[in-house]
Amino acid sequence: MRFLVFYGSYRRDRLGIRLANYCVAGLAGRGHDAELIDAQAVGLPMLDRRLREYPEGEAPANMAELGAKIRAADGFLFVTGEYNWGPQPGLKNLTDHYLEEWFWRPAAIASYSIGRIAGARSNLTWHGTLSEMGMVVVSSTITVGQIQSALDEEAEPIGEGGAALARAFPRFAADFEWWAEAGKAQRALKAPPY
Repeated sequence: MRFLVFYGSYRRDRLGIRLANYCVAGLAGRGHDAELIDAQAVGLPMLDRRLREYPEGEAPANMAELGAKIRAADGFLFVTGEYNWGPQPGLKNLTDHYLEEWFWRPAAIASYSIGRIAGARSNLTWHGTLSEMGMVVVSSTITVGQIQSALDEEAEPIGEGGAALARAFPRFAADFEWWAEAGKAQRALKAPPY
């Protein structure tokens, strides 16, 4: 399976990149092609026009390249921190540049924070947003509180939080894989309804 792992913090101290890298490595360790899509590295401007609103061949190269990757993926994993009860603006801005590219594939959500809430409110908010954008959001989720004490700089689990993450990830990944496999099989049998 081909999975894209999206991360959207633009902050100087990006602790959540540890969780994004952990998810990429975890999916790769299960035999999948997993790629990190870092919103800051992609560098899309604040939303003015979606990819589909550009005439053929006129979209910015980075936007068109990412659009092709999204269309080719079997599923999407979104790693989101929590800023004032909501997801990071960089991640939201990146996703808003696309619409039909997301359709009929599953999305999984992993959230984090430096506090004990673990990004749970952002995780919940993100669920509705991704559903509205045409993705099926899997029921399993990952929440990592006190991320600075759960993953080290190399994205290796440490402490009690890291142990909890390592225990939770296999079920989370299996749920995500099931929906990705189901979607891929269905798309091969029948064209999407519109």
